[in-house]
Amino acid sequence: MFNERKFKAQLVLMGISGKELAEMLGMDESTLYRKIRAGGAFTREEINKLIIILKFEDPMDIFFAEELADTQDITA
Repeated sequence: MFNERKFKAQLVLMGISGKELAEMLGMDESTLYRKIRAGGAFTREEINKLIIILKFEDPMDIFFAEELADTQDITA
């Protein structure tokens, strides 16, 4: 699951606007926000660029975050 909150926090930390990031990725700003809202529906190539541009220390924590909503043991 995509961690939108951490993604947006990193944008702020890096001082990069959504418009600037979209330009760096070669996409329209509306496309960027649509991908963010769609749970991080980025291609592998886009994820690689995002990791470099936004200098994510732990990209797995952003793009493949675990969902914590259901913590029940299903084997019980």
